[in-house]
Order: sequence, then structure tokens, then C-alpha cells
Amino acid sequence: MSDAAASAPAAAGGRSAAELRTMLIPLALAQFICSFAGSNMNVMINDISEDLDTSVEGVQFTITLFLLVMAALMIPGGKLCDRWGRKRCFTVGLTVYAVGAILSAAAPRLPLLIIGNSILEGVGTAMLIPPVYILATMLFDDMTSRAKAFGMISGMGGVGAAMGPLIGGLITTAISWRAAFVFQAAVIAVIVVLSRRIVDPLPADPGSRPDTLGAVLSAAGLVLLVGGIMVTKNSWAGAVALMLAGAVMLAWFFLHIRARERAGEEPLLSMRLFRDRVANLGLVTQNIQWLVLMGTSFTVATYLQVVRGYNAIETGVIFTAATVGILISSLAAERFAQRRSQRTLIAGGFVITIGGVGVLLAMASGSPSAWAFAPGLFLIGFGIGAMLTPSVNVVQSAFPDELQGEISGLSRSVSNLGSSLGTAIAGTILVSGLTSGAYGWAMASLAILSLVGLAAALLLPALRPKTNDDQAVSLVI
Repeated sequence: MSDAAASAPAAAGGRSAAELRTMLIPLALAQFICSFAGSNMNVMINDISEDLDTSVEGVQFTITLFLLVMAALMIPGGKLCDRWGRKRCFTVGLTVYAVGAILSAAAPRLPLLIIGNSILEGVGTAMLIPPVYILATMLFDDMTSRAKAFGMISGMGGVGAAMGPLIGGLITTAISWRAAFVFQAAVIAVIVVLSRRIVDPLPADPGSRPDTLGAVLSAAGLVLLVGGIMVTKNSWAGAVALMLAGAVMLAWFFLHIRARERAGEEPLLSMRLFRDRVANLGLVTQNIQWLVLMGTSFTVATYLQVVRGYNAIETGVIFTAATVGILISSLAAERFAQRRSQRTLIAGGFVITIGGVGVLLAMASGSPSAWAFAPGLFLIGFGIGAMLTPSVNVVQSAFPDELQGEISGLSRSVSNLGSSLGTAIAGTILVSGLTSGAYGWAMASLAILSLVGLAAALLLPALRPKTNDDQAVSLVI
């Protein structure tokens, strides 16, 4: 670790750099496997459809529901960390996830796959991911070392999402799509062993009372909102009705938490989280980053398999370009952060990503070669990898330790909502007309949404990381 990281232990309970690094590894692996689970099924579409006698829409529904369950329950999961303690919540989440993975591997029909993958793995992820970011924030409490920790965790998340198609394709082709879920369970077992050395910096608060109504309202609002997008291809009226119902639920949720806070009761989320302009802009960029990454993964993987007839491994290999792009930019995250403001990194990432979508459309449409997808996928991966860490750092660093449980849950919920929206929006456009140019329209929609992320990034202040000599955060507007 660098000198900056080595200075962190003094502010992290006197722990050595080696101890911190040991605790960081299982946290990063947890983010990796959860992101992997969100994208590895994209290359199994044909295999799962044939084996379980279902359709592309059925597999899309399973993938989107997994991402949506994560998004809907991530906020309650973050709050549960305060009540149970971060390490306990992490361990229970790993256990639930492993059960879901094993059940998915044995699923004889689509409904059981939905229960195992979409529900149990989704619930497990919602419980184990908030502690990852809360613990990283508490253990690394100066901005430079925290940026490195977030860089490793977020980078592993991006790599997991990008490598999901490749690893999933290799396993599916060599063994079976079911073996990919056995692989997930095996990785979870490794994480459980490694996590024994994690020390929770704060004691649990069993006396905290859960905001059950708030959890129900937030989850219902998100489910209805994404569900409305998914039924657009079948019924515009039904889609509008579901999205309006979702908007009503979310409005009710905000009124509820405001009233609960004014009454002196503990809400699911503090209204303070929504009053920080910088954090709100950071959340927008997080949402759109994952929307574009997962939307691209689903769109390209489906197009390659259904239209061009590629198998799982061929599809996965093509995604190596995106994996390489994310790896390069993630590994360089610390060096980037030392030279450029977080606003510049996030905005630059969106510019590169939008350019990547343009290159992808231009080259893939004009060439029958599968490798015509590689340059565009590399640029998309590089752009997203460059902005994952600064976006997380902007949001998490905006709040004190006592709000880390809530902001971690909100941050991960927003990111996973982006993932589910990406699969829902691009997937809905794609499956509505795979042979009639829908692929181009799906990718174009992701580029347009990236412009929204770019606009949010340009409104951020230019936050520079702390140095060893000056721990104050400088703001360059």
C-alpha cells in the first residue's frame, strides 16, 4: 500500500496496514461476486431458455428481478446493519446468497430459478453489500486511503460485472450453466473463511426500531417503477399505470419519513441524505454508470446469441474487451485521483463511455466480424471503470459515520436500481424487435442516458483527495 494508505491505521483504531488489507480482501470479493451474478446470466440466455423451456423474455425477467430485489431491499439492508452490526449482517447475507445459488443450480423450471436467483440471491446481496461500503468507510477514514479502498471494491464490482459474461461463458460451455451457480457458492465459501478476521468498528444497536412501513413503501415504489418499464412492450396503458403507482408509493415514502423524523422517531432514511447537493449529484452518476454497464451487457450478449447465433463462450470472449478496459482504469484509479478532481474523472468517464457506444454502433453495424464489438466495449469499460471510484467516494464521504449505514444502503440501492433499469430499458427495446434494428436503438438509449450522467457530473464541485500533509478537502468550483 502507499504511504497515504499506511497512514490510515492511526485513524482506524490503531490497525496496521496489513490488517486493513486483510479485511479489505473479502469485502472486495463480495462486491465482485454480486456484480458477477448480475451479468453472468446474459451469456446463458439460449442455454437456460432451452433447458428450462422458457423464452428470452423469461430470462430477462429473472435477471431484472434479481437486480430489482437488490435495489428495493438495499436501503433496509443498510439500516439493518445498525441493528445487527455490520459483520453479522454481512455473514447472514453471504449465507442467504449461498442457499440461493445452490437452489438455482438445481432448478428444474424457471419458477425455482426465480426463487433461488432473483429472490434469495437478491435478498442476500441486499444484506451483504451495505456492510462492505460501511466498513470500508469506517476503516479508512482519510480521503486518500478511502479512495484506494473504494477503488479496489468498486473496481472489483466493475470487473465482476464485465467478467461475468466471460467466466459464465467458459463455465457454461465447458460444463453447464448450472455450474456457474455452483461457482458462486464456492466463492461465497471462500469469502466466509476470509471474513473471519473482519472487526466491526462499532457495536450493534439492538434497540433501534425498524421502519417497516418505510421499507415496504420504498420497495414497492421501486418494483412498480421498473415493472412498468418492463411491460411497456405489451401494454402502454399498463406500463403508465404501474409507473404512476410507483411514483405515488415513492412520494408517500418521502412524506412518511419526513413525518416520522418530525415526530422524533427514527425513519428508514434521514432526510439529511437528500439535502446534500453533492451527494445527490453523485447518486445520479452512480445510477447511470450501472445502468449503462448492465444495459450494454444484456443488449450485446442477447444480440450476439439470438441474432448472430454465438454460443456462451464466444459471447463471453467478446466481452473481454470491456473487462480489460475496466481493469486498466480501476488499477489506475489512485493515480487518476491524485492528478484530477473527482468531477473531472466522472465527467471524463461519461465522455469516453458515450464515445464507446458510438464506436460500438459504427463498427458493429458495418462488419460481420465479432471483433468489431471490441473497441467500443473497451472504451465503455474504460470510461465506466474510471468513474466508479470517484462517484462512490463523493457520496460516502459526504456524511459522518453515524449516517454511513443509511447512505451506504441508499448508494447501493441507487446503483442497483440503475442496473435493473439498464436491463429493463435496453432489454425491453431489444426483445421488441431483435431483427429490426432494435439493437441500435437500445444502445442509443444508453448513450442518451449517459448525457444525463455527464450533465450531473459537470455540476459537481471538483473534490481533490486529502494528502498526508493537509487532511482538509479542497473544493475547486
